[in-house]
Amino acid sequence: MPKHPTIAIVGRPNVGKSTLFNRLTRSRKAVVDAQEGVTRDRIYGQMEWRGIPVTVVDTGGYIPEDTDIFNAAVRRHARMAVDEADLILFMVDGRTEPTAGDLALAQFIHETGKPVVLAVNKCDYLKLDNQVYLYYELGMDPVLPISSLSGRATGDLLDVILEKLDLSQLPEDEGPEDTSLKITIVGMPNVGKSSLMNALLQKEQSIVTPIAGTTRDSIDTSLRWYGKDIILIDTAGLRKRSKVTDNIEYFSTVRTHKAIQRSDVVLVLVDAEKGFGKQDKSIIDLVIKEGKGLVLVVNKWDLVEKDTSTMSRFDRDIVDEFPALKGYPHLYISAKSGQRISRVLSTAWNVGELRRKTVSTRDLNIWLQTTVAQYPPPAGNGKQIKIKFVSQVHRAPPIFAFFMNYPKLVASGYRRFLENRLRDSFRFEGVPLKLTFRKK
Repeated sequence: MPKHPTIAIVGRPNVGKSTLFNRLTRSRKAVVDAQEGVTRDRIYGQMEWRGIPVTVVDTGGYIPEDTDIFNAAVRRHARMAVDEADLILFMVDGRTEPTAGDLALAQFIHETGKPVVLAVNKCDYLKLDNQVYLYYELGMDPVLPISSLSGRATGDLLDVILEKLDLSQLPEDEGPEDTSLKITIVGMPNVGKSSLMNALLQKEQSIVTPIAGTTRDSIDTSLRWYGKDIILIDTAGLRKRSKVTDNIEYFSTVRTHKAIQRSDVVLVLVDAEKGFGKQDKSIIDLVIKEGKGLVLVVNKWDLVEKDTSTMSRFDRDIVDEFPALKGYPHLYISAKSGQRISRVLSTAWNVGELRRKTVSTRDLNIWLQTTVAQYPPPAGNGKQIKIKFVSQVHRAPPIFAFFMNYPKLVASGYRRFLENRLRDSFRFEGVPLKLTFRKK
């Protein structure tokens, strides 16, 4: 697949970069708030203009020479985005005069020698367009007034960008549609999600600090693994709703939920030192309810004092707390030291393949006859229940329809029994199974 041209949106905090990113990509991937410094990591999105696909990268607000732990990391990631980009879209606030931060960032951009377009944002009305003259001193051409909030003149901006990149030709057919496996990393705050993301990619993609809540957006990154295409999605930490105290954390949580919905497999991270808690159970319930493949990953295993049976005890405690996890793989890793990191993607890929598996109707009904003969369904309301037939009616996630005489009388315990037998017999490890009971 040919590489799409990449545009990096850079600028100081609160000039409207994330608002423009969401508009161009027609998404709400980037969290937007009036508070400064909301975006921290690089966020990638796809857009198309005049039939030409383009990759857009949102970056955090660039504050020169600030020693704050987050601002230093944001600067580093903004520079990485600039290094990757074919064109830099430099955004400034049209309602203020150029600041020292604008001048310092302009100098940095000039030194890269890359094509640049200067967008003077917040020019919501025609009478504000004269604000562009304040920014000619930055020595960039062209300088365009836009409004990322209303979309005013963003089409003209995109036309200029394509001209700068000399993209006048439509791309050739890129072949079949996307068949990559989408893997989302979720968990409570500060369990090591971003560290795991960086370890799998073998580069710094997400900002990592000891401070809980560092990641705010859902961050997609493409990865080529043994000839297979994978999209890794890092997410913000999930806490109890009662403990979500501000808008930024609320919208981060919403984006995490959406990331789970569009994924194929979810890696649920648990802190080995803190153990398996109620919020971990809530996250797992959410993943299973959405029908996604699930791998439980116990991180920070290097910090646990161990003997020969520590891992088996931890396994047993987890299954005691949440019996449904018996049918899902458990991995014990250290994202920091790299311990067992190589097993994460291979396990996730295997779960993704199983989630798409189809079992033939013939094999299912041979299984049904054997299973019912060994343990027939208990009677309900004095009526004998007879299961006549079973068929797989959906995959990813697998859904099985059981046809019988009294579907409403099947006990919940027998439903779980059939699900567990299905999982064991057809090796659906890590995959939520959905069973429906219908009248024949």
